[in-house]
Amino acid sequence: MTTATLARPSMAQFVAAALSMAVVVLASNILVQFPINDWLTWGAITYPVAFLVSELVNRAHGPQQARRVAWVGFAVAVAASLVLAPARIAVASGMAFLLSQWLDIGVFDRLRHGTWWRAPLVATVLAAVLDTAVFWSIAFAGTEGPWVTWALGDLAVKLVLGVALLLPFRLLIGRQLAQRAA
Repeated sequence: MTTATLARPSMAQFVAAALSMAVVVLASNILVQFPINDWLTWGAITYPVAFLVSELVNRAHGPQQARRVAWVGFAVAVAASLVLAPARIAVASGMAFLLSQWLDIGVFDRLRHGTWWRAPLVATVLAAVLDTAVFWSIAFAGTEGPWVTWALGDLAVKLVLGVALLLPFRLLIGRQLAQRAA
């Protein structure tokens, strides 16, 4: 199926995806302020779900719809983050989110016709590296705390969860395909 033949999501699907994206990013922006140890914050555990959301939308409805979900999720999450998290984190998150989501969506779309796992895995790995570099260098550079080791721990968790989320991705895509066939 080409991206030109993919159906637009229903309004309910779009709202659910955009709200999911916003909740994940907002939760991550709040949780990144709470270290687990010198290598990890709680935000590292929630953020990889943002890549899963965009990749599911991309697979089912194409890159244009995935970008729409990312834009709306971004706007809601950054607006809420400006109220609930420090401005530096909200700005860093917004910049990292947009850059990494655009990379994730573009790479996924280019690889969508290969083996089912290649597009989400490669897109997630590349986007996670970019997101980590941009976010941590803006949000925490020059501040107290072991932000470099937090960034490394964050990246490690994103990569591990990126692999772990391949199973839910496959199951959810299989379910979508079965629903379309019915």
